[in-house]
Amino acid sequence: MSEQTWYIIDDIDELDTPALVIYPKRVKQNISLLKSMIDDVSRLRPHVKTNKCKEASLLMLEAGITKFKCATIAEAEMLGMCKAFDVLLAYQPVGPKLERFVQLIKAYPTTKYSCLIDNLAAANNISETAIKEGIEIPVYIDLNVGQNRTGIVPSDAFQLYEDCLTLPGIKIIGLHAYDGHIHDADLETRTQKCNEAFWQVLQLQEDIMQSGYPEPVIIVGGSPTFPVHAKRPAIECSPGTFIYWDRGYSLICAEQPFLTAALVISRVISLPDETKLCLDVGHKSISAENELSKRIYFLNAPELEMVGQSEEHLVVDAGEGHQYKVGDIMYGLPYHVCPTVALYERAITIEDNKVSGEWRNIARDRKISV
Repeated sequence: MSEQTWYIIDDIDELDTPALVIYPKRVKQNISLLKSMIDDVSRLRPHVKTNKCKEASLLMLEAGITKFKCATIAEAEMLGMCKAFDVLLAYQPVGPKLERFVQLIKAYPTTKYSCLIDNLAAANNISETAIKEGIEIPVYIDLNVGQNRTGIVPSDAFQLYEDCLTLPGIKIIGLHAYDGHIHDADLETRTQKCNEAFWQVLQLQEDIMQSGYPEPVIIVGGSPTFPVHAKRPAIECSPGTFIYWDRGYSLICAEQPFLTAALVISRVISLPDETKLCLDVGHKSISAENELSKRIYFLNAPELEMVGQSEEHLVVDAGEGHQYKVGDIMYGLPYHVCPTVALYERAITIEDNKVSGEWRNIARDRKISV
């Protein structure tokens, strides 16, 4: 099998479509590559929002990665089931989510769970809940360095940090900053923007230490800025998409040679006219937050032009005189693999070009048991 056709599935006739397929050998290669890009594996804190399954998480644990980041209680529980050592819920738990977070901490005592805070009211609520439950909850200050989604502006965060130091029931560990707004294809431009955003975090860390407090841990970045942050000393880095990779980041992050390890398999189900094909890969099968032309790219049919998509169908234009027929297989690379994985309860594993099993994406659900 040539490198150009690594993705071909020999027993494809046994696989119903649409289907999410995973190539475990390439997943392992991506984990090894990630480790090679940083000086100390203990500085890695991968985000599991991409894989959402125990099997991929266990591969990272087997490779010596012990710290993780996640965004949902289900993802956090999945990591607890894997006996991950250190898990940051990169979310500020509010309302019933805080009660579930406490249940999680109690249900998986061998995993050290922490969460984010970005305002005093939430910190007080977490403090009161922790005291009532007889536990101590580690927290990180969530900093807004330009994403403008959550977090407190670094220049305003020192007072919150000091206030949290006095609250019983919580233990402030450090600072968290996600720079997801930085995704320039040009690495030099991306690096410059990344450094400008990170300077605010460093300044806050310095202010904290000059005031006599212990050095706060810094958790920062995602996939596009990982190569920049990996070169800094001490800080923890949180890439996530690396484990499966996708079309979007392969175009933006050309300097990161991760391998495509997840595809969505589709079939031609109809020929509506002389140039059009209809495939069984609708909104429910591929992440649809991007414009139509940037949802899926077919490795074995790159010339196809997207025409329209609905819940169960994708219509594409193959041009005049095409040779496609009903039943033909299309190997699709998602532009955004993370939300695509969340559309599937299971991923089919492919080894030696054959179906070998499945990985259940148990953390795609809102709840596992907690």
